[in-house]
Amino acid sequence: MWWWWWQSFFPWLRRPAPRFRLMHGHDAEQAAALHANSFARGWSDLEIARLISDPAVEANALEQERDLSAFVLSRIAADEAEILTIAVDPDCRGEGLGHQLLNAHLARLAARGVKNLFLEVEDDNRAARALYAKAGFEQVGTRQAYYARPDGSRGHALVLKLPLD
Repeated sequence: MWWWWWQSFFPWLRRPAPRFRLMHGHDAEQAAALHANSFARGWSDLEIARLISDPAVEANALEQERDLSAFVLSRIAADEAEILTIAVDPDCRGEGLGHQLLNAHLARLAARGVKNLFLEVEDDNRAARALYAKAGFEQVGTRQAYYARPDGSRGHALVLKLPLD
């Protein structure tokens, strides 16, 4: 939010519009740092690099001035896919980047023949749940005590589905 205040008085400080693009292996380090800032258990750059290089994974990012602002990874199997992760830079949250990224990603998945998209989201992750509800996802199940939390407790996962056809 502070960014908006500064750019309202100093318009030359405005961030450039984010650019949607495919991810490449060289993005793994930045993506791992972004992921670590977004989740209790961040994925390593090696884990992310392996996913990016997998032909069954659609890996997309939003980039601003050569920095990743957000990324999403989905694994495709036949005509279905699952969002494995989506992460937005904490400094960019609340700017609509998640929505922009998700919409562009959905178009890429549909172009690859995906008919149904699934994901799991922690039940108390309000921001993510709002993003997915806005995109049209509906809950189709629950996984009890699925997510490990830093305090040792377990969070429930909501299983969501979005038809793309």
